[in-house]
Amino acid sequence: MELTELVKESLSTLALNKLRTGLATLGIIIGIGSVITLISLGQSGQKSVQNQIESLGSNLLTVEPGSASSGFVREGFGSGTTLTHADANALANSSEITTISTVSPELARRAQVVAGRNNENTQIIGVTPTYASVHKASIASGVFISQRDVDASTKNVVVGPDIVTNLFGEGSNPLGQTLRINGIAFNIVGVTESKGGTGFQNPDTYVYVPLTTAQSVLFGVNYLSTISVEAKNSNVMTEAENQIGYFLLARHKINDPTQADFSILSQSDILGAVSQVTSTFTSLLAGIAAISLLVGGIGIMNIMLVTVTERTREIGLRKALGAKRKTIITQFIVEAIILTAMGGILGMFFGLGASFIISKIINLPFTVSFSSILLAIGVSGATGIVFGWYPAQIAARMQPIEALRYE
Repeated sequence: MELTELVKESLSTLALNKLRTGLATLGIIIGIGSVITLISLGQSGQKSVQNQIESLGSNLLTVEPGSASSGFVREGFGSGTTLTHADANALANSSEITTISTVSPELARRAQVVAGRNNENTQIIGVTPTYASVHKASIASGVFISQRDVDASTKNVVVGPDIVTNLFGEGSNPLGQTLRINGIAFNIVGVTESKGGTGFQNPDTYVYVPLTTAQSVLFGVNYLSTISVEAKNSNVMTEAENQIGYFLLARHKINDPTQADFSILSQSDILGAVSQVTSTFTSLLAGIAAISLLVGGIGIMNIMLVTVTERTREIGLRKALGAKRKTIITQFIVEAIILTAMGGILGMFFGLGASFIISKIINLPFTVSFSSILLAIGVSGATGIVFGWYPAQIAARMQPIEALRYE
C-alpha cells in the first residue's frame, strides 16, 4: 500500500470518531501551546529588561561607593559615602584617562513629591547637564537642568511623563507649575521623553533636580550615590574601567585594589548577568511546559491502544488478505503522526495567540521565537512516532486467526 493511500485511510479512520480524535490531540495542543507561550514570554521579559538597561545609556560605566559600616554590621555595597563631586570633576578633567567622553555625577534618593492633592513617592535624582547625554534622556517639552541651575542651586525641576500623569492628569502641561519635594517648592521647567519601564527603575517616574540643590537643600549631604561615565566606544570599555579604577585608587590613596572603597559596573556586565538569569528562567519554564507534551504523548498512546483493541478483527482480516507487518506498523504510526501534527499546528497558533495577548496585557514587547516553534513542531512529530510505535507493534504482532476470532 502506498504512503498516500495510508494517509487517506488514516484520515478517514480518525474522522470516524471525531470526539476521540479531538481529545487525543488536546494534550498535544496544550503542550505545544504552553512551550511556545512560556518561551516567548521569557524572551519578551529578557528583551524588555535589556531595552531598559540599554536605554539608560550606551557604553556606560557606573562607579558606586563602597559599603558603609554601622557598628559591627557592614551594609550593602553602594551604601558608602566615598564618592564626591570633586572625584567626578577630577575624572572629567584628567589627562591620564583617555578612553572616556562624558562624566555624570549623581545623587539619587527617594522622596515624597506633592502637587495639589496628589502625591507620589518616587526617585529624586540630583544631576548636572551631562546626565542627559550619558543616560540618553531626551526632553519632550521645556528644557533640562542647566549648568546655571547647578551653579546657583536653583529650585528648578524636570519630571518624567508618568509623574505628569499621576500628579497633574493625562495630557496636561506642567511647565511653569509647582510641585513640592519634602515640603520645598520647585518650579517645573521640563518633561522627559517616555522610555518605558516598570518598578523602581522606571525613568518615566524620575524627578531631576540640580545636583547642588539635592545635596545642600533637599538631603543635606556632600557625597554622591553614583558617578556615571560614558566610554568613547564599546571597544575601550575594559580599558576605561581599568583607567578609572586606578585613577580613583590613587586619588583615594589606596594601594591595595582589594580594599577599594568603590566598585565599577559596566552595561555589558549587567546585561550578561540579566541574560543569564532570564535564559535560565525561560529554560525552566519551558521544561515545566514540556511535561504537558509528555502527558499528551501518553494520551495519544492510550488512544492508539484502544484503537488497536477496537480494530482487532480488521487487523486480522487485512493480514489474512496478505497485508505485511510493515504496512500495519506504518498505518498506525501515520495515524499517530497525523494526530500530533494536527495538535502541533493548532498548538502553535494557540501559543502565539496566548503569548501575544499576555504580552500586551503585562506591557511586554511581543517576541516570536521561531526556534521554539520549530522545536515544538519537531517534538510533536517525534512524539507521534515514539508513542505510536508501541501500539503499532502490538497490532503488527497479532496472528490473523486469533485476531479474526476476537470478539
